[in-house]
Amino acid sequence: MKVVRGYKTELDLNDEQRTGCLKHAGVSRFAYNWGLARSKEAYHASGKRATAIDLHKQLNALKPSEFPWMYEVSKCAPQEALRDLEQAYKNFFRRLALKKAGQFTGKVGFPKFKKRSKAIGSFRLTGSIKVFSDAVQLPRLGRLRLYEHEYIPTDAKVLSATVSEQAGRWFVSIQVEEDGEQPVPTATSAIGVDLGIKVRREVA
Repeated sequence: MKVVRGYKTELDLNDEQRTGCLKHAGVSRFAYNWGLARSKEAYHASGKRATAIDLHKQLNALKPSEFPWMYEVSKCAPQEALRDLEQAYKNFFRRLALKKAGQFTGKVGFPKFKKRSKAIGSFRLTGSIKVFSDAVQLPRLGRLRLYEHEYIPTDAKVLSATVSEQAGRWFVSIQVEEDGEQPVPTATSAIGVDLGIKVRREVA
């Protein structure tokens, strides 16, 4: 059975790498806020909301003339930020529907703009990511050292890497797909087992 797990650990960055991470986080935050503003404009104009794919195409068309500084970071950073925005909208509409049905009592939570004053933020990367016993190699950022060695598995399939900042310290969360133990059926459990099921488990 395939199992999806997340491994989070602290990065040991030099000044150049820290600057690179700051740029990626800034572009991710900008793309999210830009996409949110565009979505609101599109909805007021046509009653329809642009998808993450639509927004990504629009942003790519504007990059050469209006946002050339975005080429300094991996293209995944803004792309994943727009996907996060789309998920935020889906969560909002899901909670709104539950609230109308009387099945949700919390805040619905319409997507909000991200402020640099509150947090540096984070960014997610996909694609060519490699894990070593003492480092991770990320697109455009290169090989980044880890404080904790031999923690993240080096032989698992890497799905994504999320880099975040907390109180001046930088962390990376690697999501991998591994072979997990098949659960043993009990007397009260079903006999059939879906071998394609994926279970997400966060490892602190």
